[in-house]
Amino acid sequence: MNNKVLIIYTGGTIGMVQDENGSLHPFALDRIYDAVPQLKSCSYDIDSVTLDEIIDSSNMTPAMWGEIAGIIEREYNRYDGFVVLHGTDTMAYTASALSFMLKNLSKPVVLTGSQLPLGMLRSDGRENIICALEIASTRLATIPEVCIFFESHLYRGNRCTKMNAENFDAFESYNYPSLAKVGINITFKEHLFLPMPTQPLMVRTQFDTRVAVLKLFPGIGPEVVNAVLHAPGLQGVVIETYGSGNAPTGQWFISALDEAIHRGVIVMNVTQCKAGAVKMRQYAASCDLDRIGVVGAGDITIEAAITKMMYLLGIYPNDKEHVKQRLSDSLRGEISE
Repeated sequence: MNNKVLIIYTGGTIGMVQDENGSLHPFALDRIYDAVPQLKSCSYDIDSVTLDEIIDSSNMTPAMWGEIAGIIEREYNRYDGFVVLHGTDTMAYTASALSFMLKNLSKPVVLTGSQLPLGMLRSDGRENIICALEIASTRLATIPEVCIFFESHLYRGNRCTKMNAENFDAFESYNYPSLAKVGINITFKEHLFLPMPTQPLMVRTQFDTRVAVLKLFPGIGPEVVNAVLHAPGLQGVVIETYGSGNAPTGQWFISALDEAIHRGVIVMNVTQCKAGAVKMRQYAASCDLDRIGVVGAGDITIEAAITKMMYLLGIYPNDKEHVKQRLSDSLRGEISE
């Protein structure tokens, strides 16, 4: 019996074809064999489903993350793997969110897209779709992860960042190696996979979006910091600090954070650097952050940090101390241990 893969189409650049006038428009997934005729000779069965609303990924929302996770939960026992066609701009956020929502995942969920639409001659979308489907349907390895496939590399989804808007190699995983490399053969690095879960899939789609990101820069003043920290209903803030987690040591800045923490706002420390990790107290410039209760987040990406905070606040709305503890733990391989 052939393996079965479900394609979940959300929109994005990949889902565009050219009409007779040269205009680009979304294609219906029932025409995927017209867009990618190579799939007619594949050794696995493909079904497809489309989100209720097809979007540019700039319009992605936590509600849509929940819709994607709900489809996977509903169809989980019918398919051997899932491919999510998604725009590149927020793909790393969606991959991170899905990794947290899909607890005890034991099947591959592979997100992919393209930099050029399928309707264009040089589109990278055909190869990305074909390879993502090959990986999601493979019998050569069991991949119990949410992944991103792009330009010959399979990455852990919650380790990825979009780092290029021009080239075909749009994504990078700076703090964790790729899980597979696609050339003439597909080389899987199974020692890097998450362990196979022993419990059944559990899907939780609650997110608390009352969070903010505060990116530090030389010259940032109290007006900006206080405007963020006093946003109505604010529950959590991710601070993008310098280097290994360093921040201004001025009393006004530390006092503003301290006051917010005493109001119940969770503050998480993430480095602005693409590679490397937050190491609280390595420098004096992070000692005060540690003293007042800012949570160090290791080498997590900003995409994983913000989705993880929303996820934990959503499922533990009345236990801030537990949320703080779990933020510094690796839930789905998003932090190096």
